Order: sequence, then structure tokens, then C-alpha cells
Amino acid sequence: MGQAFPFAAIVGQDEMKTALLLVAIDRSIGGVMVFGDRGTGKSTAARSLASLLPPMRVMAGCPFNCDPNAAADGCANVCEFQSVKSCLEMRTVPVPVIDLPLGATEDRVVGALDLERALTRGEKGFEPGLLARAHRGFLYIDEINLLEDHLVDLLLDVAASGENIVEREGLSVRHPARFILVGSGNPEEGELRPQLLDRFGLSVEVRTPTTLADRVEILRRCDAFERDPQAFDSRWRGENRTLSNRIADARDRLGAVTVGDEALETMSRLCMAMGADGLRGELTLMRASRAAAALADDPAVDDRHIRQVAPLALRHRLRRDPLDDSGSTVRIDRAVLEVMGAEVMGA
Repeated sequence: MGQAFPFAAIVGQDEMKTALLLVAIDRSIGGVMVFGDRGTGKSTAARSLASLLPPMRVMAGCPFNCDPNAAADGCANVCEFQSVKSCLEMRTVPVPVIDLPLGATEDRVVGALDLERALTRGEKGFEPGLLARAHRGFLYIDEINLLEDHLVDLLLDVAASGENIVEREGLSVRHPARFILVGSGNPEEGELRPQLLDRFGLSVEVRTPTTLADRVEILRRCDAFERDPQAFDSRWRGENRTLSNRIADARDRLGAVTVGDEALETMSRLCMAMGADGLRGELTLMRASRAAAALADDPAVDDRHIRQVAPLALRHRLRRDPLDDSGSTVRIDRAVLEVMGAEVMGA
């Protein structure tokens, strides 16, 4: 894969960039779904995220990126299956951001058992798939609304359990597969299945830039990147490093950020006013608000953070209302105004 476009160099699309930063700070928020026009930087932003993430420690020789500090991660079992004699050494690696192509076969996604080796030599063999490579990282799917149904079902199972199980002809292997799912797509090309959409913590809508200055600046930066990727990367390395440090600092602060009863009541009232299905929206809103506060170096969640993340956490959880043809963002803005009142500038 070629060099990724620097995340800090992306022009505009602040909501999309904020959503990616929030899930990088708190994995429990869930994935990010980015819907929007073609050519608006959706895939560029997702693929450039890897350059921002602090490196992670893994067991040396382990094909599943297992965490050295998580004894229950399942590493011993799968490494024994792989005939990896020892995974005692540790090393530091970049956080993986793995592409799942639309045309990928099931074996490429989940991994393949070597039946011939088992039958002829009596040895177990397993070729890890994309889910194994994405463990503890990000799995990115462009045009996810065009993904084949059987792969959607597979992703739903793995997302729910955090574990990938491969069974063939009496042989089976299981390994941890906990990743943040990032999807992008153009809604004009088909809707996403509700079961899969519900698995995304945050949803973003992106549009083609409408200001002349932004469009010209995008052309300028794309041209500079295509002409000399190394020089362009060097130009933006400082800004990228600053963002990376903000993520690391926010992760450290996250556990100390408080969410008071008043903030919790506001979140629940907001979800009730919008008729959001289930309680997943409130949980996501709470986690995203806490991550936003940590990113801003604020000690507690307040109305500013809730207003900031409410569209991200709730726009894909609204019930369809045949009597209201307003867009989801308009409905959320209306509910925020009803529950929280008008925003006080400078507050």
C-alpha cells in the first residue's frame, strides 16, 4: 500500500475527523459510518488515521496482534494451532488499519484451515485472514452498503462476540477479533442493513465542499502530495504528531473525566425526545461525550460536549416518521433545541 495522505492535511470535513479521533480515544464507542458524496475524502481520512495512532505492544511471532498484558486473549491457543512455539517476546508495532475489499472471499476474511495438511500429515494449519490482522486495530470497508449479505452476517457475528471462529470438516480454530469498524459509502448506491448500521457507534454525513477557497486548497494539497509524497508528508509531520499526542493524552485523561447526573439526564431526555430505538444511543452518547471532554482537556462532561457529539451518536438511530420528511440532522437539531435550549455563544 502506498503512503497515506497525512490526516492533518485534510481540508474541512471537521465532523468526520472528529468522529475518527473520538473512536481512536475510546474504542468502546464503536465504529464510524461515513456516508456522503463520492470524492469527498472518506477513504482518505480512514486510511490516514493509522499515522495518528500511538503504536501498540504485541507478542512477537503472534499472527493475531495479541496483547502481552491480556492473558485471556486466546494467544496461547491459536499460537499452538499455528505451531508457534513461543510468544514470550514483545515488540511494538503500528496499529493496523486493514482494508476489506468488496470482492474478498470468505476465506480471505475469516482465514483458511489447511485441510490437506491435516489429512495427509495429521498437522493442524491455519492461514489467518483479514479479521486476524485487524485485531486491536481498525477494519475499513469502502462502499460497505454494497457488501455481500453473507459477509455482512459474518461481520455481525464477530462484532457481537469479539471472536472469529472458523470450522471446516471437523476442524475448528478460534481467535480474538476485536476491531473498530470504519465504513464508507454513497447512500445513492444502496442502503446499509439496519442490523449492521446499528453496530456503528457514530455516523457522519459528508458533502462536497461549497466554498471556492476550500476547493482550491484541496486541489493544491492533492497536487503537492501526488508530485512528492515524501516532501508533503514531512511538511505535515509536525501537525500529525501534535494530533497523535492529543490522542495519547486524551486516552490518559479519559478515566478521570466525570459524567454527572445532570449530564446523564440531558442525554436520556434527548434520546427520548427523538424517539431513538433502544438504549445504545444513550450509551454511545455518554462515551462519545466523555471522549470529547478528554480531547478538550475538560474534567467533566457538560452541554458543549453533548451538543458536539449528539448528531454523530444519534442520527442513524432515529425511527422513520412518515409524517416528518425532515433529515435526521434537522430532527436532532430540533430535539437539542427543545431539550437543551439555544446555545449560549462563548459558554
